[in-house]
Amino acid sequence: MKESNIAIASTLKSRKIKVREPIEERCWAFMKALRERSATKRVYDLDPYVEVYRLRENLYALLSEHLGGAGDVWSYLLLGPEKALLIDTALGVGDLKGLCDQLTGGLPLLVAVTHAHGDHASGNCQFERVYCHEYSVPALEKMRTPRLWDAYLNADGQPVWTAFDRADIVPFHEYDIVGCPDGTLFNLGGDHDVELIWTAGHQPGHCMFLDKKGRLLFAGDDVISMRIQISGGRPGEPYGEFATVEAYRDQMAKLAARLDEFDYVFPAHFVFDLENYVVADLVAAAAAILADPQSAERSETVEWGGQTMTRYHKYVKGLGTLAYTLDAVRK
Repeated sequence: MKESNIAIASTLKSRKIKVREPIEERCWAFMKALRERSATKRVYDLDPYVEVYRLRENLYALLSEHLGGAGDVWSYLLLGPEKALLIDTALGVGDLKGLCDQLTGGLPLLVAVTHAHGDHASGNCQFERVYCHEYSVPALEKMRTPRLWDAYLNADGQPVWTAFDRADIVPFHEYDIVGCPDGTLFNLGGDHDVELIWTAGHQPGHCMFLDKKGRLLFAGDDVISMRIQISGGRPGEPYGEFATVEAYRDQMAKLAARLDEFDYVFPAHFVFDLENYVVADLVAAAAAILADPQSAERSETVEWGGQTMTRYHKYVKGLGTLAYTLDAVRK
């Protein structure tokens, strides 16, 4: 594995200092080729922390470097005839709202997040209202704090993993969190609907967004070409029983029955534009874990939530691994 992806050329204002873990070779190669050679890549003066890629006529991918040393983050901006939808708000450094307004030409903007982790929802406070699955509401409420960025700084207030100008953090303000049930539709005008699909697994309220007109699935962290982490939920976490391999298998099996509704999958990290059959392959891997949790191809000792535990990795055909602990297997 590459020891870091710092060698990828970047014109962003952020600057990597070190990475938390090695990036798998295929993911690193994809990101390097895209970031250094894509003809559609642009960085706008309005937000120098985001690389903008035009993937379809009405779809932009927005790349932010991870402030915590993990894999860099994709947000997606989808344009409809009357409204636009931003999926995930990333790290909250730089004027993401202004950038979206510039890219959409000022279309009314809906904002939704796949789940309540800092690299996907720290920019929420730049907007007035953010939609999520209803099980993500408690976790997002805990994140609704001006101390959100302290996790990326050392005791002296300096960045640990990725250098950035603290003055570029858009000042925190309160915002509305709207929890939505599975199947909620967001209309972008006319017949352009986007459906919220609850998938559980990586986090209790993790969800995906299905662009029904464009036949595209925005998958957050429940599909990743390197590693999908299923943690089992933290002690006392609301709805923690859904942060399990079993809940993930159940919800992804429902999604696999709908492959005729979408063609390509866009994860929140690393390789995107995956073919839809990856969903069925993930279901097969999760089912194999449930049949024999200790049959994984490899394992390792990790620190998680202040505890030392064994993390197992089950290979997913053509993708990466499902990573889990034994207490994350069943509800």
